[in-house]
Amino acid sequence: MKTLLKSLLLVSLLTTSLSSLFAAQAADNAEAKRAQALLAKAVAYYKKEGDKAFAAFSRQGEFVDGDLYVFVVDSKGTMLASGGPSVVLIGRDVSSTLDPSLREQFTKALASPASSKVQQADYRWKNWADGRVERKHVYYQRVGERFIATGYYLPRATPERAVAMLDKAVKAVEIDPNGTFGKINALDGSFIEDDLYVFVVDLDTSRFVAHGFNSRMVGTDFASLKDPGGNPVGHAMLELARTQGEGEFEYQWRNPVTMRVENKHAYLCKAGHYLVAVGYYTR
Repeated sequence: MKTLLKSLLLVSLLTTSLSSLFAAQAADNAEAKRAQALLAKAVAYYKKEGDKAFAAFSRQGEFVDGDLYVFVVDSKGTMLASGGPSVVLIGRDVSSTLDPSLREQFTKALASPASSKVQQADYRWKNWADGRVERKHVYYQRVGERFIATGYYLPRATPERAVAMLDKAVKAVEIDPNGTFGKINALDGSFIEDDLYVFVVDLDTSRFVAHGFNSRMVGTDFASLKDPGGNPVGHAMLELARTQGEGEFEYQWRNPVTMRVENKHAYLCKAGHYLVAVGYYTR
């Protein structure tokens, strides 16, 4: 990939996207404070009531705050309580439902000694609100043989992850265009993650050849693409790719995770006669 692409992230962070990144960080901090407060409340209640607290944790009430809920597992990995969709896992060894990398992380967490210190971890888990596997940040505390926890989803990708995915997609298109298009259109995990996805346009025909979120876009005219407000965006991106070979573009688009129209910052790069792009949402 060209040298300019490697500097896109730094330029972006120092210019127009900086304020939106601060806004996203502030929102994440607010979610973190909500989760920490709910965990502290649950731990205090458990220390008072013991295992009788499981009934309160597993129903809609004071231990559910919007999309946040408390869940409890024992030191063997069995789910004991949950105020969310994972209530269906109560009584089951949840380690058996995890992928190998998360299972290893989970095992290490269960081996940690009891402590008054709140621990935290990131992992990927199915978001029952939209049916997608997304990043989740969890806060937990061990009390005796019980691990009391709550967490929130982090669907928004960072500029770093967008650039990394673009770099991977460009290299793949240069090596095996058709094979890469097939993977993107099949929603292969290499090219779609949370609200990040790759799309590719043939610069000779100005038509989509791959789209990592909506396969119905494949074959349609990218040059005539407009944002939800009716502003032309496809033609401008094509001109940027054809004249400069790579660059960045700001527009509005529907976020596939939140399903809201949000500001989007796209990184573009020409690979052969294809325009390859990945964008992240900035609210």
